[in-house]
Amino acid sequence: MSSSDDRYILSIDLGTSGSKTALTTIYGDVIDFEFEAVPLHLKPGGAAEQNPDDWWSAIMNTSKKLISKNQVPPESIIAICSSTQWAGTVPLDQDGNHLMNAVIWMDSRGERHVKDLIKGPIKIEGYDIRKLLKWIRLTGGAPGTSGKDPVGHIHLIKNEFNDVYQKTHVFLEPKDYINYRFTGKFAASYDSITCHWVTDNRDLSKVDYHKGLLKMTGLEREKLPDLKQSIDILGPIKKEVAAELGLREDVQVVMGTPDLMAAALGSGAVGDGEGHIYIGTSSWVAAHVPFKKTDLFHGMASLPCAVPGRYLLVNEQETAGGTLTFLRDNILYHKDELLMEEAVPDLYKIFDRIAAKVPPGSNKVIFTPWLNGERTPVEDNTIRAGVHNLSLKSTREDIIRAVMEGVAFNQRWVLKYVEKFVGHKMPYLHIVGGGASSDIWCQIHADVLQRDIKQVSDPIQANARGTAYIAAVGMGLMKFEDIPKHLKIKEVYKPNPDNRKIYDELFAAYIDIYNNNKKMYARLNQDL
Repeated sequence: MSSSDDRYILSIDLGTSGSKTALTTIYGDVIDFEFEAVPLHLKPGGAAEQNPDDWWSAIMNTSKKLISKNQVPPESIIAICSSTQWAGTVPLDQDGNHLMNAVIWMDSRGERHVKDLIKGPIKIEGYDIRKLLKWIRLTGGAPGTSGKDPVGHIHLIKNEFNDVYQKTHVFLEPKDYINYRFTGKFAASYDSITCHWVTDNRDLSKVDYHKGLLKMTGLEREKLPDLKQSIDILGPIKKEVAAELGLREDVQVVMGTPDLMAAALGSGAVGDGEGHIYIGTSSWVAAHVPFKKTDLFHGMASLPCAVPGRYLLVNEQETAGGTLTFLRDNILYHKDELLMEEAVPDLYKIFDRIAAKVPPGSNKVIFTPWLNGERTPVEDNTIRAGVHNLSLKSTREDIIRAVMEGVAFNQRWVLKYVEKFVGHKMPYLHIVGGGASSDIWCQIHADVLQRDIKQVSDPIQANARGTAYIAAVGMGLMKFEDIPKHLKIKEVYKPNPDNRKIYDELFAAYIDIYNNNKKMYARLNQDL
């Protein structure tokens, strides 16, 4: 897998929790990385925002720290490629200054505006049937009713921050904003623009804005960026940025891709219908496919991806690894208490040790991970998390394992529809993301899903690997079909047949919890 090639990529991975900058070979080997947290601003009414200056500051700080280590000569870095959180919106003026905080993928304030946009006389699932069919035929999907897509964000800004809207020269996705900061050029990729639902995606060789969709969606073409492929070179890095980072001025910025598409490449599961699971703050089960298809009822579609001429089956579950962060910070340890400790322990490793000691099924304690509603296989903004079937005998240990199992139950819920979508049962799934670093969580997934789980080596670096591959292909140094020979699998976890009965029983109860309580959640949370 390693190579003597002395050319390197600066891979940017901007997630909701912060920015990670990795130094990689052109074949996806991660030399080193640096991370810096970025604040998340949650406000009443479903607001979720981040300051784009915080993104850029974290990217520059981590890049400078990494480059200053001199693990490779700075002059051997030939390209920069970014992967970021998807479905966020940054309004910029003509000079490229952001006009307000970025409205990110968790923000649901645009819900009522989207519901007004999609309604009509003949409705199905809240959509006017004529609009729905047009969206699906041309784009592969449709605006989510939760308002969390950029189309919802832009209508939020237009209706409730109209002064910002009037001053906006262009709306950019997070990835495309970072590319602008590196190059001074406004552009989006075929994949990053998808959740605006205004592009004709039927022919992947010429994805472009569609006049009818723009009119139907109420977005102005003049406020949207020009489009490129993910492997296209946007241009050289700005001279002042190159000087600040200590890089050559001819370092090229490759367009890159959203996090989901980067992880799909970094997982190594790049064959048609070959699936992977990602466990980060959120989660998904995804696979590359050669066809355009939509399952509107379960929130999944095959959409443009980083690989020219192919689609990626896309879906996303709201909260996965974020449930452990919630458990740590909101329930077991308050952040202030942790800061008071002289040496803060790695609580995730402690969770792993605790979960490994609890019997499968967590003594029938069940956790539902819907802390921020859910997207797939149901789009329901009002459902909420819960710990179910507690008794006087239940322990903290039971709850910790139940949280991990609950995320796996959610994955099993969506896997049923993923396999129906691709047309076959997946005998194995690659697993990546921070959660895939946990051996016990990998085994839980194998047992709950009843599938072999292939733990990719260094799984937390999947996005960095994916962007390295994109940059290398864009620079003409490799092909996407070469990826499997450059990937390592750390371990393969096989389902334990002794655990099937308990997990089948608890999964059935898990589905019952949703079906029996969704109306109650809607009543309780309709105003949130």
